[in-house]
Parts: sequence; C-alpha cells; structure tokens
Amino acid sequence: MNKLLPVVLMLSTINSFAQKPETFAKTITEEDLKKHLYVVASAEMEGRETATNGQRKAAVYIQDHFKKLGLQPGNQGSYQMNYDVYQDSLTSANLEVNGQAFNLDKDFNPSVSNIPATLRFSEVVFIGSNAIDSLKNANLGGKLLMIVGIVPAANRSQGGGLISLLQSKGVAGILSVSNVYPRTSTFSRRGVQTISGFRKTLSPQQYTVSENVARAIIGSDYDTVKNSLSIVKTYTANILLDVKKTTLTAQSSNVVGVLPGTDLKDEYLFVTAHYDHLGKRGDSVIYYGADDDGSGTVSVLEIAEAFAKAKAAGKGPRRSIVFMTVSGEEKGLWGSEYYSDHPLFPLDKTTADLNIDMIGRSDITRKGDTTNYVYVVGDDKLSSELKPISEGINKKYTKLELDYKFNDPDDKNRIYYRSDHYNFARKGVPIIFYYDGMLGGDYHRPTDTPDKINYPLMAKRAALVFYTAWEMANRNDMLKRDIPLDKGIFNR
Repeated sequence: MNKLLPVVLMLSTINSFAQKPETFAKTITEEDLKKHLYVVASAEMEGRETATNGQRKAAVYIQDHFKKLGLQPGNQGSYQMNYDVYQDSLTSANLEVNGQAFNLDKDFNPSVSNIPATLRFSEVVFIGSNAIDSLKNANLGGKLLMIVGIVPAANRSQGGGLISLLQSKGVAGILSVSNVYPRTSTFSRRGVQTISGFRKTLSPQQYTVSENVARAIIGSDYDTVKNSLSIVKTYTANILLDVKKTTLTAQSSNVVGVLPGTDLKDEYLFVTAHYDHLGKRGDSVIYYGADDDGSGTVSVLEIAEAFAKAKAAGKGPRRSIVFMTVSGEEKGLWGSEYYSDHPLFPLDKTTADLNIDMIGRSDITRKGDTTNYVYVVGDDKLSSELKPISEGINKKYTKLELDYKFNDPDDKNRIYYRSDHYNFARKGVPIIFYYDGMLGGDYHRPTDTPDKINYPLMAKRAALVFYTAWEMANRNDMLKRDIPLDKGIFNR
C-alpha cells in the first residue's frame, strides 16, 4: 500500500490540474438556480425592500451560503457590510393665517422633506405659473411665495423650472394651492429614505394648501388672480408655518464573501448583483423581484459555488474573487455607492467588476432570436482589453449573441447608469454589465415571479459570467485602464 501511495498521489495531482473550467461551469445548474430563486423571491422574503426584515432575511440566506462554501467574510470577520439608512417622519405640523388655525389633511400638508422649523411671515408674494421671466431679476431672498398648482409643467424645461429658479434665489417657503382638499385619505407621514443624514443645501419649506387657505391669506382677490399666469403681487398677512419631525435610522447591508487567490491574491475581481427589490404594499401585495434581481443574486451564489469547487480541486483562482450582493440598488444604487466610497479592498487593485442585474427572462421586443442572447453594457468604456476578452470567452464557451443595444451611455433608457457597475466605473474600475431587457409588463410589478424565469437561458448566461471571471482571475496581468474616464458620463 505504501509503495502505491506516491503513484496514487501523482495521478490525483495530474487529474486535478488537468481539469478545465468547463468541469466547474457544469456545476451551475438550472436546478440549483431554481432552488435558490424560489427562496430569494419567495413570499417569506417580503420583496426584499432595503432596510426591512425581508431584506435582512435575504442577507442571512446569502451569508449562510457563502459560509457553507467556505468563502471568507469580506468585512473584518463579518460577511455583512452595514450602512445607515435615514427616513424622516412627520410628528406634527401647523399652519395659521392671522391667528386662524387650519387642519392637517383637510386644508394643508407640508412636504416631509421640510426641515423641522417654525417660520413666521408677514407677507406672501403671489406668482402666476408663467411668471418665470418676471422673476429672474427679482429679489426673493427669504420670501414666502404662493403659486397655483404643483410645479407648473410648462416651466420644467426652462432653466430647471420655476421651483429650481425660486430655490436659487433663496426663497424661504412655497405654498402650492391645490384643489385636492379636503383629502379623502391621510397623507403619508414618512419621507423618502436616504443614506445621508446631512444635506448639501436646504430647499424652501414647501406646503400644499387648499383654496380656503389661499383666500384667508389674500382675501377675495384670490378668485381674480388665481388664473393670472404672469402676475407677481405681494399681499400682507401673518402666516405661521410649523413642522416637527423625527429622523428614523435603520440599517441595510451588502453581503461580501471572498475566495482568496494564490500568487496574485492581493489583486481582486468582483462579481456583483443587487439582492434588494421593492418590498410589499400592505399585507398582501408582494413585489417578488425574481428577475430583478433575484436572477443576478442566485447566479452570484452559483458562480461562487463553482469557484469554491475549483479551489477544492486545486484549481483556485490566482486573484482573489470578491462575491458581493448589494442592497439599496432600487433606491438609487446605495449599496454599491457606499462600497465604492468605503472600499474593503483597494479599487486600484480591482481588475474588474462583472455585474449581473436581470438575466432570467427574454426581451420580447428584441429583434431576432430571444432564446440565446444577453445584453452587454460597458465592456469598452475603460479598458481596450476587456471587450476582446469577453467576446473571445463567449465564442469559445457559451456562444450567446452579445447584444450591445444598451451600451451607449446616451441611450434613452440610460441602462449604463442604472445598476451597480456604475459605481465601480465612476472610480475607474473596468466593468461588464449583463442584462436581459425590461420584462415588458412585469418590470417592477408583483408579477415578476420565479415561475416565469427561463432557467436554461439563465444558466447559460451565468456560465458566461463564470468563464469570463475565470479568465479575469487567472490572466497574468490586471486589465489595462487605457481608456480615459469620461467625466462627462458621470455628470449626466
């Protein structure tokens, strides 16, 4: 037995190193993708809205899978990279005109984006919706203005619109007169979520008010001037505006697992997807987000498993691979923005980001074959080497049709800006974004469910990402960054 042992070991070693990427790509199966997706896009995950219990449940599922694969936690011993999410909540609001108090929801509503403040004005400037030219040279600093209607549509394209002009002039408050009062339902007391607890600038305090409030301020003259489009007229009245709020702080997270490399372990390749979606409405309507982006999320899980099996077989990657699923994408690319501004691994040592967002369905509006394609975005923006590598890998292994329909940053759909690769690209990291299209009537609807996924096609697309990642992780050199970063792209 002892005499045979060296021979057995030698044969085992030869067999191990003879294994090719195809061996491990085959572990990315339709069955496993489906198994994961029916969990990630299940009712239990409640639509995975950022900073909710559903999102946190999904994070634990992803974390447990990474841990099971033997991936190392990416954030100082933790698989999760937390970031704060802030949301304002209105606690009370008051509006008085000449000592007369008006009722919330019946006669007025403040914008929840208003700052907590008590303001007292002794006059108001009434302006018509077409008075923008008359206001350009007016001194409006610290003034309270009244307009009829909400941000006049006719002015939205004129120098940023009426509201933008008023803000630039330092207007303190804006009363927008609306005919929706009294409201039949309670106005939301919660503001939009944000990942910044501080503001670069303060906007005017904005209130929507009833015509009864308008008449109390400017008297019977209101019925005369309300349809005067170009009027600018000042009225005297004592107006008290008061807002009290509290800021709620929650947390969300990116989930980060690392497969350490060998001789190039201090260089990194990222494979990313966002695992959040739109959550639920009430107790019964769930936005499952199976394709968007459950498909990308479970593909990351399967690609990570394929690489972990390769490493166990002695074919681990030369560069370290970071598998990261981010939250907050649907809110405005929050998770990837937070990562790119607080990187766990040096961005200048990150060779590329391969980002997957929606690869489980077909674009029925696409001309040509809808059963063997993937949209590819961004592969030619920062490195002249990336697109030829991507196309060569596809030609050799998967033979999908690579469609560049959405690759132009000026495309009307703005796909280049709408997923998490963007936050790597703006930092100069070469990227590829893999995408299937807009899903027709199921995009951002509760009907984006796991039963509608084309699992064979999704497995093939995931395999393309795996093969591309294999090449990126094992080639001798990091990708050249020889195409200048187009600053204009990131200011649009």
